[in-house]
Amino acid sequence: MSNSRLLWSSMTITAALMLSACSQPANDATDASADPAAADTSGKTIRIATEGAYPPFNYTNADGSLAGYDIDVANALCDQMQAKCEIVAQDWDGIIPGLLAQKYDAVVAGMSITPERQEKVDFTEPYFANTMVWLTSTDGKFDPMAISNLTLGGQRSTTPGAYLQDNYEGKNGNTVQLYDNYDNAYLDLKSGRSDAVLAEKVSAKSWLADNPEGFGIVGDEIDNDDNIAIAVRKGDALRDDFNKALSEIRSNGELARLEQANFGQ
Repeated sequence: MSNSRLLWSSMTITAALMLSACSQPANDATDASADPAAADTSGKTIRIATEGAYPPFNYTNADGSLAGYDIDVANALCDQMQAKCEIVAQDWDGIIPGLLAQKYDAVVAGMSITPERQEKVDFTEPYFANTMVWLTSTDGKFDPMAISNLTLGGQRSTTPGAYLQDNYEGKNGNTVQLYDNYDNAYLDLKSGRSDAVLAEKVSAKSWLADNPEGFGIVGDEIDNDDNIAIAVRKGDALRDDFNKALSEIRSNGELARLEQANFGQ
C-alpha cells in the first residue's frame, strides 16, 4: 500500500472515531435529563372529587367553597406536582362510581382503604391514619363494654358503619341506623333518636367543638387499622405521581403542618 493511501485510510478512521465520540455524550445527556414523572404532571389539570360533608376532612362553606384537610392536602400535592387542581363535591355513595365513569381523576375524601374498594380502584400510600370512638351523652348511661338494646348511629359506606353492622346489628337487641353523612347521624344523637354514634375520632372531636354540652367521647379509641388514601382508577399512573408528591410533602413537614392546622393536637 502506498504512503498516500495509508495517510487517507488513517484520516478516515480518525474522522469516524471523532464523530462517534461526539455523538455519544449528547445521547447520554438527553437520557440523564429526562424526568417522565415531571413531564406527566407539570401544567396538567387534575380533577379531584371530595364529599364536602365530612368535617374536618372536607366541608362546604356558606359561600359554596370547599375546605378542610382533604382540600389542603390535594392542593399541596398539586403544587408539588406543578399541576392545577379542580376540586368538586360529590355525594359519598356516588363518589367511586363517578371516578369509574371518568367524571374526575381522583378521590381525596377521607376514604379508607378497604378490600372491597381495592377491587374497584387503586389507592396511594396513606396520608392519614384514623381511630374510631363512641360519641354519646355524658349522662353515664352508655357503657361501651356492655352495649345492648340500643340504637347505634353511623355513616353508610364507611369503616365505622361496616364495624357497626358486623358487630352490633341484630345482636343483644341492638339496632344500627346508618345515614348518608355524619351530620345527620349527629342530629339524631342530639335529638335522642339514637343512643350513640360510632365515628372517626377527628370527626367526633370536630362536632364536639360546636356541641360541648352534654356529649362526649366515651371509652377507649378503637384501632381498626383504618388508613386513608387517595383513590384513582385501576392502573392509572397518576397513583405514582401522587405517591411521589406525598413523599415530598411528608419529608418537608408540610403534611404534618396541615394535620396540625386542621386537627390540632
